[in-house]
Amino acid sequence: MKKFNRIATTCISYTRRLSGSIKVGVLDVPFEKGQDKSGVEIGPKSIREAGLIQKLIECCGIKDVKDYGEVKYLNNCVNAQVLNMKHYDDVISCSRELSDQVEKVIRDGRICLTLGGDHSIGIGTIHGHMKAKTEDLAVLWVDAHADLNTNRSSQSGNIHGMPLAVLAKELDYYWPPLPGADWLKCKLSLRNLAYIGLRSLDPYEHVIMHNLGIAHFDMFDIQRYGIDAVVSAALDKMDPDHNKPIHVSFDIDSLDPLEAPSTGTPVRGGLLLREGIHIMTAIYKTGRLGALDLVEVNPKIGNQSDVDRTVTAAMHIILAAFGQNRRLVKPESNDLIPPNNNK
Repeated sequence: MKKFNRIATTCISYTRRLSGSIKVGVLDVPFEKGQDKSGVEIGPKSIREAGLIQKLIECCGIKDVKDYGEVKYLNNCVNAQVLNMKHYDDVISCSRELSDQVEKVIRDGRICLTLGGDHSIGIGTIHGHMKAKTEDLAVLWVDAHADLNTNRSSQSGNIHGMPLAVLAKELDYYWPPLPGADWLKCKLSLRNLAYIGLRSLDPYEHVIMHNLGIAHFDMFDIQRYGIDAVVSAALDKMDPDHNKPIHVSFDIDSLDPLEAPSTGTPVRGGLLLREGIHIMTAIYKTGRLGALDLVEVNPKIGNQSDVDRTVTAAMHIILAAFGQNRRLVKPESNDLIPPNNNK
C-alpha cells in the first residue's frame, strides 16, 4: 500500500507540473448549419457559463488560458450549392475562417480547445491543425457515428455526417468539384484516424471503413476488452511510433443518452462518462494533444436537468483532457484525519 501511495503521489505531482506548462486557447463556434436542429449553436455559451475557463485554471492548474472569443465568418460562397449538401455555402465559409483561427491559436504555442456547434466544424479544426503542424496528424474521433458519408451516400444531406470524408485524401475521387473549397489543400490520411464509441453506421460507411482498413473500436470492443485496452490500441493504430501531434474530436453523443441527453442524434448503449474521462486522461498523458473539439451539445433539447447533465458531462471531458486528476492520493499529513476513538 505504501508503494501504491508513492506512485499515486508521483502521478499527481507529474500531472500538476505538466498542466502548469500547458497554454490553452479557447474558441467558440456557434454554428448549427451542418444539421437540422436549432440549439446546438448555443452549446458553447452553455459550457462557458458553467465556468469553463475558471475550472481550467483551478481544477487543472493551467496558468495560461487565452480566450480567442467567437469565430465569425462572412459567407463568401453565397448560393454555391452541391447536390445533397445542405447549407453548403455556410459550412464551407465557416470552415475556412475556423481553419485560419485554429492555425493561429496553435502557432501561438497553445492547445486549441474548440467548442461547437455541430460536428461539421471538424472540417475547419482539423484542417487548421494540419496547416499549423503537419498533415501527418493523428486524429481520434470519439463519436457514435462515423461521419464518413459523401454527398452521394448521405441519407440526410446534413454535412455534420460528412466532415471526415471531406478531409480524407483517400476519398478525393468520390467528390464532385466543391465550389469555394480551393483553400482545402491539406488532407488527412485515413491511416492516421481512429474511432472510439461507434454504434450507428450507414451501409456505405461500413464498406469504406473495412475496405480501407480504418481503425475503429465500437461498443462491443469496449465491453469485451475494456476502455483502457481500446484507447491503447487506438493510439497504436493511428500513431504507431507515438510521435504525432494528436487531434481529438469529441462528439457528446458518443456518451450514452443517460449521461448526455441534450444532443441532436442520441444513440442508446453508448460510453459511460467515466469511459469518456478515461479516454481523455489517456490522451493527456501522452503529452501530444494539440487540439480538442467538443461538439453537439444542444441546450434546446430536453428539460433543464437534461441540459445540466449534458453540460456537466462536457465539462468533465474537457477537464480530463487538460489534466484534472480524479484519483485519490495520500494526504500530506495524517493530522488532517481525525482519530477513530471507537477502536
